Amino acid sequence: MTGDEGVPPPPAGSVPPGWGWRSVCASTALVERGAGVRFAWPGQGRSEWPAFVVRADGRPSAFLNRCAHVPVELDGEPGRFFDDAGLYLVCATHGACYDAASGLCVAGPCRGKRLSALDAIEHDGRVWILMNLEIR
Repeated sequence: MTGDEGVPPPPAGSVPPGWGWRSVCASTALVERGAGVRFAWPGQGRSEWPAFVVRADGRPSAFLNRCAHVPVELDGEPGRFFDDAGLYLVCATHGACYDAASGLCVAGPCRGKRLSALDAIEHDGRVWILMNLEIR
């Protein structure tokens, strides 16, 4: 895991006990529809899963770094998740195109499926990911 560890105030609503937030990068590290930041997320039945966070529509969006078509990492070059136009997240292997805010595949071999989303917030100049051992 990269970044500082700690617990910021939870977002609106209640966070169940035992769930914790971890800082993965400074807010300034994410440029709108630019390079993403990779980090490790505690996986189920595995020590860690590769994951990433990008900025889309002014907010951080985080996902497991795993294509919905075949479980390979999306970025062919580390941190390069967006297409050249900055419109969609793209799997470098299969060409699947995903909406950066929702993770929904809008074109390609897994159209209609989704990336596994993780909860992300910004607080005090940092991007925080909920390490809850559950994916959406």
